[in-house]
Amino acid sequence: MKKTWNFIKHHKQFTIFSILALAIIGVAVFAPWIAPKDPLDPIMTDSLRAPGASYAWGADKMGRDVLSRVIYGTRASLSMTLMLVMVVFAVGTFLGVLAGYFGGITDEIIMRIADMMISFPGMVLAIAIAGLLGPSMLNAVVAISAVTWTKYARLSRSLVLKIKNSVYIEAAKVTGTKTGRILLRYVLPNMIATMAVTAATDIGSMMLELAGLSFLGFGATAPTPEWGLMLNEGRAYIAKAPWLMIYPGLAIVIVVVVFNMLGDSLRDILDPRQKQV
Repeated sequence: MKKTWNFIKHHKQFTIFSILALAIIGVAVFAPWIAPKDPLDPIMTDSLRAPGASYAWGADKMGRDVLSRVIYGTRASLSMTLMLVMVVFAVGTFLGVLAGYFGGITDEIIMRIADMMISFPGMVLAIAIAGLLGPSMLNAVVAISAVTWTKYARLSRSLVLKIKNSVYIEAAKVTGTKTGRILLRYVLPNMIATMAVTAATDIGSMMLELAGLSFLGFGATAPTPEWGLMLNEGRAYIAKAPWLMIYPGLAIVIVVVVFNMLGDSLRDILDPRQKQV
């Protein structure tokens, strides 16, 4: 208990934003019990009803409760963002480890593909891929993954290049340790912290990219309650019903700020040398 209290006292920022992140996750998990109304239930007589007693955050053009849709949007936006981060993390790290450890033709092929992907503007390429695949949240995840894995591949490759020349790696090779065991026991444990911090700090930006694709019509499709799609649906009524864009926009800002600050705090804990003074 004393160690826990000392940790909290020395890492207040991490503790605060961890609690906020858990609260956001709790909203996503318990959305059916928190939301006051069915987010998919249209009541046309209440179309564009202003915030009040019946609708705390107003109603959209279909008469659906905006508060309930924002709450359920936490589930859609957060789950897809976490899936995106995990896919990019796994694919990029795996390819980077292969390129860095084995070198040669393997390194050339993976890095040239990465260079080719980097040469295109990321969001433009993601829009092109999503347009070819068709609008859906899963296709949006695939599209963004296709243009984002290069960052993780290049980072993991650089880490592996430093690690594989270490004395303990050479000793493991001399003693006949198999390549797979070297990677799992010596290489990955020494780079996973840096990769995890990078993934944590990217949660906010990837959420913005997913919301951006949905806003442009390449992500979530109606009637899914997703923040980017809600912004797209509300832009036509921004003068008449500004709450249709205000509340989903605030939700995106709050969640992005929380996870960005959480990632920064985690970086400071796992890598104190990078702590900003």
